[in-house]
Parts: sequence; C-alpha cells; structure tokens
Amino acid sequence: MKNDGKFITLEGIEGVGKTSNLLYLQELLTKSGQNCVLTREPGGTNLGEALRGLLLSHSDENMSPDAELLMMFAARAEHLSKVIRPALENGQTVLCDRFTEATYAYQGGGRQLDVSKIRDLEQWVQGELRPDLTIILDAPVDIGRARASNRSTPDRIEQEKNDFFERVRQAYIDLSKQHPERICLIDASVKLSAVQKQIHEKLVEYEIL
Repeated sequence: MKNDGKFITLEGIEGVGKTSNLLYLQELLTKSGQNCVLTREPGGTNLGEALRGLLLSHSDENMSPDAELLMMFAARAEHLSKVIRPALENGQTVLCDRFTEATYAYQGGGRQLDVSKIRDLEQWVQGELRPDLTIILDAPVDIGRARASNRSTPDRIEQEKNDFFERVRQAYIDLSKQHPERICLIDASVKLSAVQKQIHEKLVEYEIL
C-alpha cells in the first residue's frame, strides 16, 4: 500500500479529554498544512456506527468478551477498508479517536482476554499497518471517572467498576513501554493547557510537525 499520509490515534480511559484534544490535534496539523480526516472507533462507517450502538448500548449487558472482541475488529476491518487506508493513500493525515491499542487495553486488560487472540486479529485485519503515533492521555481512574460523570449517562462499558478501569489504564501504560517508538504517554491529570503543551512537544519529537 502506498502510504504517504500520517496515521495518528488518541487513546485513554474515560474522562481524560480525548474529544477536546483530538480537536486541538486537528487544529495544529491543519495549520501545518496537513489535510486531516477525523474519525473514531468503534465507528467511522455505517457498519461501524451500527456495531458501536450494539457494543455500547445496555441491550445486552451479558455480551461475551469474545463477541465484544470480534465485533470491535469487524468494525475496524470496515473502517480500514472504507476510511483509513483510502485517506492514507491520498496523502491525508488520519486522526482517530481510539484504535487497536484500545482493544489491547479494554478487551485485553479490562476483560482479561488472552492478548494472543488480539494479536492474531490485529495481524489479520491490519497486516503491517500501525499508527505512526499513538498518544495515550493518562490520568488516575478516580480523576477520569469524576470528569466523565459530569458528561452523560455511562454506556455499557463505562459502567464497569474501578478495578476494570485500573486494568485498562495499566494496559495502556504497558503499551507505551513496549512500543516507545510509536506510542507516548501524556499526563492528562493536569490542566488542559499543560496537556496540550505536552501534545505539541510530542508531535515535534515524533516528527509529525
């Protein structure tokens, strides 16, 4: 695949400020002359958004972890085919709210699924494609959940207990240590301006800006 564009993903537990910082990333990169495509997971396509509704709604509280994992990758396969790969081939910068690192964190860490299953699906669905840069916004679970509680009614995954999110957070931290060449951790417990200063510095460090 001819890949001229940059692929950047933003990750983190609930309440760390992904939405506002994704818009900040878009603003920075657009000002630098990059043509950005903003998208999200699960979602980004008609099929992906339909699967998102099933994954996050309370209609099936007892969904099996394996079904959840497979639905995530079904949505991702469609997303890659219809949105991400075409944009990258056109030289656009793709900014994605969550990607496969979220699967390692939520289904691997949170649900405690065997990560070899995730690894196999990742290779099958993505081939060699990985984000050029993944920014993980990190904050203690109690801070993130307190912020998130002010937004809206928790979805099926957001209603999980603190120990679930502690495992998710630790999985994210572990990923940043395993792949420092493309994954960075940012302290999102501080005020927004300080978070965005860190983001700007990382974009320069990883030669995105």
